[in-house]
Amino acid sequence: MSGTYISANLRREVVRRAGEICEYCLIHQDDALLGCAVDHILSEKHGGRTEFDNLALSCTLCNRRKGTDIASVVPQTRRVVALFDPRADSWTDHFRLSADVLTIHPRTEVGRVTARLLGFNEFHRQAERALLREEGRYPPRAARRKAQPSGLGRQVARTEKMG
Repeated sequence: MSGTYISANLRREVVRRAGEICEYCLIHQDDALLGCAVDHILSEKHGGRTEFDNLALSCTLCNRRKGTDIASVVPQTRRVVALFDPRADSWTDHFRLSADVLTIHPRTEVGRVTARLLGFNEFHRQAERALLREEGRYPPRAARRKAQPSGLGRQVARTEKMG
């Protein structure tokens, strides 16, 4: 949990920019069982500041799983790789939704470590997406806008920095 107060105005701006969806798993804040929180992408523990460009909207499940982590290890290679950064990375460069939208498939090492660490594809998370899909609520409309592919240049540069 952050030790720094985040003003109501700053919180509103973060929520507005995110389109009211978790910037990690794409669930709408109204559909997240425990709601959403404003997350420090680079945690204060690691020198991150409480500034607009270092904050992301995160559902409580993603937020708790991420904690203060900024990277994880790829088990097969034992390489340390930065986690997905909603400010620097495009979601669709690192992830894609399965045709039935129940599974979030990683496309890159950044995607793999983030999906594993945040538990994107655990049974209860897929079950939640299935129920929301049946109601036409997943993926939310704002998430469809975020799902526009862009280049992979940032992922390559970030992986090289960490390695």
